[in-house]
Amino acid sequence: MRFLAPMLTLLAVLALTAAPALADEMISLKVGYLTLSPEGEFAVFDGGIGTTVDMEDDLGFDDSEELMAEAAVQLGSFRLAAAYLPLRFSGHGTLSRDVAFGGQTFHVSDSVDSDVDIDLYDVGLTWHLLNLDDLPVRLQLGPELSVKFVDAELSMKSGAVSETESVIAPVPTIGLRGRVGLADFLGLVGRVGYLDYDNNSFVDADVQVEFSPVPLVGVFAGYRYFDIEVDEDDVFIDAHFDGPYGGVLVRF
Repeated sequence: MRFLAPMLTLLAVLALTAAPALADEMISLKVGYLTLSPEGEFAVFDGGIGTTVDMEDDLGFDDSEELMAEAAVQLGSFRLAAAYLPLRFSGHGTLSRDVAFGGQTFHVSDSVDSDVDIDLYDVGLTWHLLNLDDLPVRLQLGPELSVKFVDAELSMKSGAVSETESVIAPVPTIGLRGRVGLADFLGLVGRVGYLDYDNNSFVDADVQVEFSPVPLVGVFAGYRYFDIEVDEDDVFIDAHFDGPYGGVLVRF
């Protein structure tokens, strides 16, 4: 599967980083399943000419249902995390107008198959300015700096006519991450990040519940929201995706 190679690399980096860590530091691994519903538009230009198409109304995109993975290491008041998330959207629709897409023209009434594939790599560092464990609940809260690497491929095909375009764009975000430990076996996690950078912007919001009925092993469930705008190398994407997810976690 496509996520294994990048995740193994990220895990190796985290393990090397954590090697000199103190005994009370912790590594966590999460693997889950995420469903995202798409809404928005995209275009591929050629010589400044292109048509913006709607993912739902024009192309009938389905939901993306893919595995997700995250590795994190707690270094005192700091948390270093790396995650990988594939987004795979495809659809079939009949065009209601002519569409110029990357040098090809798809005509009104054409039956079109289309795909948007996005590999999202996320590396983030959180500094827990609040890191309190002497309250009735454990509280951690602080700023998070992360970099999202968006590797996107867009394609359209109708009969013998097809066109594919790809773009890679790094998008840094600044935000907040917090965790409330309601009990040893139950925690609530929330994070949000945003930045508008060089015609690209990214909003990432996430709320999650962690439940560990036995030490070091548990399950998690949450809801994720992305708002992505990419304008790079004749590729334009302005869309948001949201949906639920769940999975298993281990700590050691």
